[in-house]
Amino acid sequence: MIIKDVRGKYPQFGEDCYIAENATIIGDVIIGGNCSIWFNSVIRGDVNSISVGNKVNIQDGAIIHCTYLKHPTIIGNNVSIGHNALIHGCTIQDNVLIGMGAIVMDNCVIKSNTIIAAGAVVVQNTVVESGVIYAGVPAKKIKDIDKSYFAGEIERIAENYVLYSSWYKKEDNII
Repeated sequence: MIIKDVRGKYPQFGEDCYIAENATIIGDVIIGGNCSIWFNSVIRGDVNSISVGNKVNIQDGAIIHCTYLKHPTIIGNNVSIGHNALIHGCTIQDNVLIGMGAIVMDNCVIKSNTIIAAGAVVVQNTVVESGVIYAGVPAKKIKDIDKSYFAGEIERIAENYVLYSSWYKKEDNII
């Protein structure tokens, strides 16, 4: 794993995080507890700050960045960021699933209890309401989601990634 400082800022981690051996975390990054950062993912807080809540999984190949002098990236609790997703200079609130290959662009706000479908592109300045699924290019609301789904499915995925990371943990990759 590459964990390094830039411009005098060094990443900080909560308790019991798993970081894959080839993940990269740079600069002004704060990651909460029980998070997992998977293979080939990049979290680059060089031009602005990135904060990640608790029980967040950033899956294989995902890229998290921010926008110089404009937009930090803020990720809430119980968030799953799917394989090869791109998250850039935006806010993602609690209990959100970002699907595989999705893109969330600058100055977007993804409100709590929301799903961004695989391959969706949430264009700059979009505010995604709570309790919906957004899909497509550009991403649009396709349906409301029953509240029980969030307590079940989104929480289940976040909990599963805590379990999966326990299979990989060794002294050299637990922060």
